Amino acid sequence: MDNLQSLVIYAPAMGAISLLFALYLASKVSKADPGNEMMVKISGYIADGAMAFLRKQYSAVAIFVLIVFLVLLFLLPSKAWQTAICYLVGAVCSATAGFLGMKVATKANVRTTQAARTSQNAALGIAFSGGAVMGMSVTGLGLLGLGLLYLIFEDPTIVNGFAMGGSSVALFGRVGGGIYTKAADVGADLVGKVEAGLPEDDPRNPATIADNVGDNVGDVAGMGSDLFESYVGSIISAMTLGVLGLGFNGVLLPMIIAAAGIIASIIGTFFVKTDEKSNPLKALNMGTTVASVVLLIAAYIAVRLITPDQPGLFWAILGGMVVGMLIGFVTQYYTASEYNPTRGIAKAATTGPATVIIAGLGVGMLSTVIPILLICAAIILAFVTGGLYGVALAAVGMLATTGMVVAVDAYGPIADNAGGIAEMTPDLPDSVRATTDKLDAVGNTTAAIGKGFAIGSAALTALALMAAYGQVAGIQSINLLDPMVIVGLLIGGMLPFFFCAMTMGAVGKAAGKMVDEVRRQFREIKGLLEGTAPADYVKCVEISTSAAIREMIAPGLLAVIAPILVGFILRAEALGGMLAGSIVSGVCLAIMLANSGGAWDNAKKYIEEGNYGGKNSPAHAAAVEGDTVGDPCKDTAGPSLNILLKLMSIVSLVFVAPFF
Repeated sequence: MDNLQSLVIYAPAMGAISLLFALYLASKVSKADPGNEMMVKISGYIADGAMAFLRKQYSAVAIFVLIVFLVLLFLLPSKAWQTAICYLVGAVCSATAGFLGMKVATKANVRTTQAARTSQNAALGIAFSGGAVMGMSVTGLGLLGLGLLYLIFEDPTIVNGFAMGGSSVALFGRVGGGIYTKAADVGADLVGKVEAGLPEDDPRNPATIADNVGDNVGDVAGMGSDLFESYVGSIISAMTLGVLGLGFNGVLLPMIIAAAGIIASIIGTFFVKTDEKSNPLKALNMGTTVASVVLLIAAYIAVRLITPDQPGLFWAILGGMVVGMLIGFVTQYYTASEYNPTRGIAKAATTGPATVIIAGLGVGMLSTVIPILLICAAIILAFVTGGLYGVALAAVGMLATTGMVVAVDAYGPIADNAGGIAEMTPDLPDSVRATTDKLDAVGNTTAAIGKGFAIGSAALTALALMAAYGQVAGIQSINLLDPMVIVGLLIGGMLPFFFCAMTMGAVGKAAGKMVDEVRRQFREIKGLLEGTAPADYVKCVEISTSAAIREMIAPGLLAVIAPILVGFILRAEALGGMLAGSIVSGVCLAIMLANSGGAWDNAKKYIEEGNYGGKNSPAHAAAVEGDTVGDPCKDTAGPSLNILLKLMSIVSLVFVAPFF
């Protein structure tokens, strides 16, 4: 037992190693050649816009965090100051991870463009290294903070506050970033592409810089904070459930698996290499596969060493890992242009935008079937082999290689930005844009896979957190015939739709202002469309920033207030019903929105490759409108639902359960 207790130090130690590796990768990116003066200037616009948004967003979030900190400090019935400190540390760690990741991503984009002049492998190396800084920062700060707080307080119920702090920043990061990026994207597409007929990332389009900024704030900082919250939440839910059944060993096992996942992710990064002819996706898949195999071996050893009387826990971990990968493959099938679902949407574009939208909705709805069945299989396997603790470990297994998952996902917006910089820089060889387009095409696929992974992990994490809430609140079972429980179920089922209504409406309002601004500039700036006068990029950046900061507040408050009101008015069992209802409807809705949006996006790109008339054809115009509908689905509402589900569960666990 004493020897096992000494192993807990490995969790914060591996977190520190992850941060050191992130520092090494950041240094590698910074030393790379940033290219010519024009490239550096364009990259500077993107970096300045991204960091200006992040500063404003974090200033607003800081007020929210301070209020919650004070509420925890003065209103919790027990362990108030300890939980409040953990909450504050969690919020700071999540915000720091987002800041570090986006800082390096906005450096990596222009260096990827310059590296594309040399070779595809060089460009892939820079883009992936930039994404890996985000991934390693997420796991490093997550496990370092969590491990140190556990060493100090030695109580999983106190450390729950750390997860809640991460969740608070994550929700605002996802919602705010999603509103920002889609307001810019919709304005750039509808006016720049459809009305003016400009190419992608054309410097004459005033919304181009805001669109590139949005890729960073939404898909780098936003996705990073999302998976930071899932990563930490899965570990803490397993610790909370494990201590009740297995004592210290139940707390130690998820921390050691997470530590092993960091080492596995670092090893996996060294296998991401390609050549000029190969598909870069193969290199990224190789890194992910190597990381998974290393983790699998480490998990088997950890289970045999720490919980020798519970060998079945290994199968729960394996089930989570396998289901995470399978959900990624299913997401790829429904969203990639190589397969029939997306090609069917492209074909529907030949008859107009209405049929594009109908086909995309159908694909999204159909795409929920297999992932839900896979999640069900993972839950059954985990519960049979390890009970509710096994379900929590399945989530840990799925998320242990978060460093690699986030690296692959954050690579996408860096490659996208690199293509934009290549398009806006005159006199670059055509081969540069060809290379960045190839990397960007892979990035679209990895982004879709990342969203599928995030949704699957959110389902298991939210379920594990709900189980931890039940244990802390003293709920053994929930009676579905109890009217209060039914009311809770219905409220929970409704909340994801209400949440999406707010986020989609926010994008619609912000996008409307962006469309008006782009039209104004085309109309009033003489010579803009001819390329003899510069666009006012700053004004478009300001519109997206202001809208995102203003509109992210209400959805964030909903996630905190709803479980508190239901818990204290309708009591503990009704809140359990609400959490269950939100998971059921929220997971299905998130899958549908993410996959519909991804399929619409890639159907447009499939047409742009020369199919069904190619660019500027009627089919292309219809596909652009479908993609415009899909943008807030896949990048704002859908991904934000993941955090809504987890944040409501962790608020119930931290805020409400101690009162029962």
